[in-house]
Amino acid sequence: MSFTSPTGDVMLPTRYLLPALASLALALAQPPQQQRDLKLEKVEDPTLPAKLSGHSYAVVVGISQYPNLPADKQLQFAERDAQSIYTILISPEGGNFKAENVKLLTGAQATLAAMKSRIDTWLPSVAQDDDRVLIYFAGHGFMYRGKGYLAPSDFKLDQAGTTGYPMDELGAVIGSRIHAKWKILLTDACHSGAISPEDTQTLNQTLSTLNASLFSLTASRDREQSFESPDLQGGHGVFTYYVVKGLEGEADYSHDGKVTADELSEYVHTQVRDATKGQQNPTSDRGSFDANMWLSFVPSAAAPATPPAPQFGSLIFTANTDGVEVFVDNKSIGVVPKGKPFAVPGLAPGQHTVKGVKMGYEPDGPRQETVYPGTDSAVTIKILIPRHRDKAATDALDKGIEYYQKGGAANYKKAAEQLEKAFQLDPTYSQAAYYLGLTYSALFDEDKGQQYYKKAIEIDPDYLEAHANYAGMLLDIGDVDEAIRQVNIVLQRQPDHGVALTMLAQAYRLKELYRQSIDAARKAIRLTPKDAEPHLWLGDSLRLTGELADAQSEYQQYLALSNFDSHLAGQLNYYVLGSLFGMGKKHHAGTRDIWKELRSLALFGLCDCQYLQKQYDLAIGYCQKSLTYNSKDPFAHYALGLSFMHKAVDTGNIADLGPALVHFQEVLAINPDMDEAKLAQQNILTIQNALQRH
Repeated sequence: MSFTSPTGDVMLPTRYLLPALASLALALAQPPQQQRDLKLEKVEDPTLPAKLSGHSYAVVVGISQYPNLPADKQLQFAERDAQSIYTILISPEGGNFKAENVKLLTGAQATLAAMKSRIDTWLPSVAQDDDRVLIYFAGHGFMYRGKGYLAPSDFKLDQAGTTGYPMDELGAVIGSRIHAKWKILLTDACHSGAISPEDTQTLNQTLSTLNASLFSLTASRDREQSFESPDLQGGHGVFTYYVVKGLEGEADYSHDGKVTADELSEYVHTQVRDATKGQQNPTSDRGSFDANMWLSFVPSAAAPATPPAPQFGSLIFTANTDGVEVFVDNKSIGVVPKGKPFAVPGLAPGQHTVKGVKMGYEPDGPRQETVYPGTDSAVTIKILIPRHRDKAATDALDKGIEYYQKGGAANYKKAAEQLEKAFQLDPTYSQAAYYLGLTYSALFDEDKGQQYYKKAIEIDPDYLEAHANYAGMLLDIGDVDEAIRQVNIVLQRQPDHGVALTMLAQAYRLKELYRQSIDAARKAIRLTPKDAEPHLWLGDSLRLTGELADAQSEYQQYLALSNFDSHLAGQLNYYVLGSLFGMGKKHHAGTRDIWKELRSLALFGLCDCQYLQKQYDLAIGYCQKSLTYNSKDPFAHYALGLSFMHKAVDTGNIADLGPALVHFQEVLAINPDMDEAKLAQQNILTIQNALQRH
């Protein structure tokens, strides 16, 4: 006869156990897997329009390269388009979707199986009657034997019926299986003349009539192509470029702070038609959706004003040097290449504020430029004057950095004094503000950390390290969505930014988006193979998806690469998450060491991997070593308690119950409010009863 624990673990037959341990095997309380995670997240914005009381979910797909299609059928910018849609959807001044509720599939990830999993299975499983659902697709669409198909990345033209995503299936899912108040379909599928005009006509008709209950906006009308252009902020599909501009607020004709379906449809149709000289005309069925449906929330655009003239204009930027980031109305429009015209079309007539910035130089602007209806207006950005730094300020910065790199609370405080002095001497010293952000983050003064990161970015908006490190600060305080947005700012400008990819892996791990975390961590490792931290987040996400052998390898890699003097930790810009390590309680920096915390987490991960594989002696060894770095980690104590308890059950050695009892009691002493504390309490009572019977 064998026994099974409440979590499904099979125990040894009772004839191999002491009588007290036989009942213990039945009573053992434990969670199925150790998370070592207390999620701290900000609540949703209470100022959102009251018309939508539910949640928002989206699937965003972009495919540029098709391995099974010929060279002339490849696209350039579909994946960039998908990334832009993703960014505006998760922006608080935009779609206001939570990041974990937007599934992004790009390139080779966007297989038929993945699309079906996200659209056919995931969306119907999560969407409720009061929710908002959006599906975006940028890639190829094809007709095959009279039926329309969206082309996943593994699409084969001669097997379209089995490798394409059927349009009628999409219609059935949206129409009957997804239960949501508002449904939005944005498709940019008829690219580059890949199908005949007749098939384009049929495909567009199919897209525009999938179901009468949704807002469907397609990139072109019957018999038309949809175009891509390298001149739109570094390259975009024309349709998606204007969809994003519209959602950013340009389509808010009523100036009420919301972009409705009607407004977006009107704006996109007008802009795309003008940009392509009438060759491409987006279409939507005006009578098929709720007139109150809003797609984007842009409170900064809300103002009592006369709606702009219906005809828009453009600003054409040129810069005198490379690496100049240009802002229009305080929004980045991208990095302008030296001497190459950079078009920003679709701007409302009137005055717009423009500014060009480059780190280490005085900005050009802000200044006013006028947009005239139907006119391209040239704007020259000149970056000429290097910023002059006061010697006393630079000396103070150098001293501050020196103290910061030594690590430890006392040195961080000295660093803050010197860096504050540098910033007071030169209020435009973005590097001083940046290091103040790092320093106060290390001191766990989140308010001052945020304050100085924001100042560094305000002074130098193209300060990518400040954006990336600010993301680390946001992760520490639980604002994971905003952290992801800051990381996206970096990756849109520099896709191979290793620190940003590491932050993204960390953010996705906190969101429990483990596959995305794994992808981001592996990209970071390819770029910076000697950097320890991405191995840690990769190991954690692999462990939490059950890939234990690979997880153990990554934890070991992290430990090997971070095996240095802990005093060097300040140089590595590691981030300690309150949600991972503080368990809801703040600790003074003097009692904690970032390097030790991360070592502790890696060893805990190894402990949990061994525990899940029922290797209890190995688990005990790793968790005990984890506690040498962080003796107040309740998760490690809890895992140790479980490991000793299971070992007692396996071996029949009741002596192992003593250490189990001690570690469960430590959990209660450290954090009695965590979920595991309740289970620890149950196990304490079970052990005490077993010991009394023995």
